[in-house]
Amino acid sequence: MELTSGIFKAAENIYKNNKGSILRTFIYTIGHFAIAITVLMLVADVSFMIALTDAIVEPLANAVWYFILDKWWASRSKN
Repeated sequence: MELTSGIFKAAENIYKNNKGSILRTFIYTIGHFAIAITVLMLVADVSFMIALTDAIVEPLANAVWYFILDKWWASRSKN
């Protein structure tokens, strides 16, 4: 019980301290899913399921990258 409440408290603190970055990251990621599926189906002529798989895996990696980039960018613009 104590471990679970500690995890939720840590997640809450991460969310509170990074709310703007998390929201921008989420919106970027959803948009990337849609764009990647469309482009893969039109340009690479792959099936929807293959496009969907790639569109989920690749943007998740990009989302982590964007979050790190956004945190770095925000820390540089404060100075």
